[in-house]
Amino acid sequence: MRLMRTVLFICTGNTCRSPMAEGIARHLVRHGRIDGVEPDLFVASAGVFAADGIPISPESADALERRGIEAEGVSKRLTPEMIRNADLVLGMTAGHVDAARHLAGPGCDTPIERVDADADIEDPIGRGQPAYDRVADRLDRVIPARLREMLAPSPG
Repeated sequence: MRLMRTVLFICTGNTCRSPMAEGIARHLVRHGRIDGVEPDLFVASAGVFAADGIPISPESADALERRGIEAEGVSKRLTPEMIRNADLVLGMTAGHVDAARHLAGPGCDTPIERVDADADIEDPIGRGQPAYDRVADRLDRVIPARLREMLAPSPG
């Protein structure tokens, strides 16, 4: 029996970038739009400096809703247990990756990488709806390839 795998997206406060990434990834996976990634993948998000219980930002919710994705959940502070229980942790910036690796400790074998291997995902907070839309567009582009790369079984 195969256990469900988990991907955890992380950012700073878990109200903007990581909830958008969570919503986009969940939507893509549920609709079978990522080849090689099982449709029962559990997708979650957290923030390295989050306060628990804060709703997703209105701008992030709007960016998701215009994509037909319901904005769900409230902020959660990242814990070592969340990291250890995930199969993959994807941070928005190199700083988030470093913070998660430090929090997880030296014995953790969970892969912790940036969601975009090439560059950080900009923080849209305080920059207006166009910045949130740009982040959502970028997450739409990078998440499928990143999940395929990190989770799909190797051929052969």
